Amino acid sequence: MDPVLLTTFGTLIVLLIFTVPIGVSIGTAVFMGMMVGGLPPVFLAQKMYSALDSFPLLAVPFFIVAGDIMQKGTIANSLLAVSRCLVGHIKGGMAHISILTSLFYGALSGSAAATVAAVGGIMIPAMEKEGYPKEFATAVNSTSGCLGIMIPPSIPLILFGSTAGVSISDLFVATIVPGILMGCALMLVSYVICVRRKYGKTVARAKFAEMMKALYEAKWAIMVPVIVLGGIYGGITTPTEAGAIAVVYALFVEVFITRSMTRKLFFEIIKSSVRINAAIFLVVASATALGQIMMYYNLSAAVLDTIMGISTSKVVIMALILVVLLILGTFLEAAAIIMIVTPLLLPVINAIGVDPVHFGIIMLTSFAVGGQTPPVGMTLFVGASIAKISIERLSIASIPYILTLVVMLVIIAFVPQLSLCLI
Repeated sequence: MDPVLLTTFGTLIVLLIFTVPIGVSIGTAVFMGMMVGGLPPVFLAQKMYSALDSFPLLAVPFFIVAGDIMQKGTIANSLLAVSRCLVGHIKGGMAHISILTSLFYGALSGSAAATVAAVGGIMIPAMEKEGYPKEFATAVNSTSGCLGIMIPPSIPLILFGSTAGVSISDLFVATIVPGILMGCALMLVSYVICVRRKYGKTVARAKFAEMMKALYEAKWAIMVPVIVLGGIYGGITTPTEAGAIAVVYALFVEVFITRSMTRKLFFEIIKSSVRINAAIFLVVASATALGQIMMYYNLSAAVLDTIMGISTSKVVIMALILVVLLILGTFLEAAAIIMIVTPLLLPVINAIGVDPVHFGIIMLTSFAVGGQTPPVGMTLFVGASIAKISIERLSIASIPYILTLVVMLVIIAFVPQLSLCLI
């Protein structure tokens, strides 16, 4: 391998081992590679700047702010009552409520961590009061947080679409069926566990009047995906414009209708949103510079030759890619994987005839698995911090759900019709 690439990736691995923030690690690794290769220092600044000069990427901060407003306001909380009416009567009802609410909440936030924080913060204590073990309650809520990225608008999908040059609208449509199927799979596993271990109490099915009342109270939350996704799929707005509309809508509802927005809360939302966006865009900018170095030294062609040299079978190559994505997901955040791996693997998936939209959904599903696996699983850490239990205890309790996510990843990878049937 070229000395520049060896220096770059060697530096990156060392910094990650010492838990240096991923954006800083990538940027430092690129700088060290530039020094070895004799590239001008301005290269890094130019590539980082050009990476952020992207209209589609503007959707990311908009959806983050909109999700934060709804999470800290009152819009999202009304979804719990709807979920309770729909699935609360099934054995293990509280687990199903958590999963279905996470599915709904994903249409508001686009973030797995935000979904766990919002839904898990309410449901984990509630499930404990109902007699569910803390480990099980936390495993359900932290794993179902992955649905926050499996239902559009999904922030990782926006990043993938921008990096791969794929239509973000098509990606949003493609993730609907896999996202719903994943939610159903998690509910099935929860049902089996609750039946075998006798968790939860059986409650009466909600009456029609109760359902109508819950839907009416949740009308402002239900309108968010209708307005945002309806505008995108109807060709009225771009994803970026839809994100801006979501922010305006959420602010209007919280300020003038529910009147829950205070000046203090508003500044808290802005502060937390800025922090999240800064972390994401530092990764995006530095990883784009890394991608340029990999392209300059023709690493993508070397990766293609290596993989095609192992096998020309589409099934074998897809299996190799899945293994790589699962391994990377245990160590890196979704944004970093997208920005680093996408330019390397796109030539491979094009060579074996995989649709780029389908590949985006495969990557997204692998992020769902990675979010629940140590040592860097984001949803795992958020759930553990909410429940105040150790990562080890939560990891063990999450094993049935992690295995379910892996099975769903394999199914989605080898049955492309699930992702492409609505496009």
